Amino acid sequence: MSKVAVVYWSATGNTEAMADAVVEGAKKAGAEVSKLTSAEFGPADVAGFDGIAFGCPAMGAEVLEEDEFQPMWDDVKGKLGGKKVGLFGSYGWGGGEWMNSWADDARMSGVALAADPVMANEAPDDEAVAACEALGAALA
Repeated sequence: MSKVAVVYWSATGNTEAMADAVVEGAKKAGAEVSKLTSAEFGPADVAGFDGIAFGCPAMGAEVLEEDEFQPMWDDVKGKLGGKKVGLFGSYGWGGGEWMNSWADDARMSGVALAADPVMANEAPDDEAVAACEALGAALA
């Protein structure tokens, strides 16, 4: 049985709802899943998981949340080689530039994404929930 972590930061609950859908997809695919906030996850935790989904909404000028999530991401991204990794998050403005920048940063750090990143405008609709479940399954 594979072990999957779903690591997220959410202010409004939209990205947490997406995290719940990723958890559900991974569980349906047979994985043992841990749902953790970005404050609960760090470099020492990476080795314990086969797949890791990271979720963060767009903040400010389309960037990752800067106080908790970005520092955690910077600490772990160099340790993700060989892991199945997925990215997801919500936004309320703009066109998703934060996700494109984040995915580029992941790739430049040697991270191979197991699936396309998933974005939702505000609360995830049925299509975004289904994409999050598929992301979870891809990580299982």
